[in-house]
Amino acid sequence: MSRPVVVSIPHNHGKAEAARRIRSGIEQVKASFASHLTVIDERWQGDHLDFNVTVLKQAIKGAMDVADTQVTLTVELPWALALFAEKAKALVQKQGTLMLEKK
Repeated sequence: MSRPVVVSIPHNHGKAEAARRIRSGIEQVKASFASHLTVIDERWQGDHLDFNVTVLKQAIKGAMDVADTQVTLTVELPWALALFAEKAKALVQKQGTLMLEKK
């Protein structure tokens, strides 16, 4: 059984600029966490991203929606990682905010 974690990150960049920043930031996250994170599948359809990754050998499924004033990320954590849901949520919130703030 998985546990969903939902993070909403407000921004004031507009949809197109926020999407550009998120896409760029995702590439940096992949490089920074390469020893712990493997991207299995990543599909953008407009401003919506569906993805499947493994973190610490645990499969994680998620989606991201970029809107005019916020980015919403929903991640299904497996039971083994659900214990860390609040810490994961805080980390995602911090990383997402950094992605959106960078110029």
